Amino acid sequence: MQLDHATIVTAEPETVRRFFVDIAGLSDGARPPFSVDGYWLYANGRPVVHLIDAPASAPAGRASPRIDHIAFRFERADDWQALLERLDARGIGYQTAQVPASAAQPAERQLFVALAPGVVIEFVTAAQPAVQPQP
Repeated sequence: MQLDHATIVTAEPETVRRFFVDIAGLSDGARPPFSVDGYWLYANGRPVVHLIDAPASAPAGRASPRIDHIAFRFERADDWQALLERLDARGIGYQTAQVPASAAQPAERQLFVALAPGVVIEFVTAAQPAVQPQP
């Protein structure tokens, strides 16, 4: 497992993008066609900062703007499956989603765990394990 990215939700994504590109040295890159606007900023060929345009109103319990979450990447399907088994064995709830495919990358699976109010951890993989929806 490796740290994958940090997501920042802001009402000023262009200002934040300019800082990371012009000052920090990241570069703009391809981003899947999500239903919300934003940017993916790259370092060494990998998208490490995801910027999301803040919605008009934040979901309950989630401030905006915010650093939204950190994400960890699993490269192997068996590691992903082991994660699911550990979560299920401990009764830890999670939500799954999918990153839409784009010309730059195939679709990926996401899993989100809310550890505490305002603390979200994402796990992501391009591997193709069978993800069972929780009851």
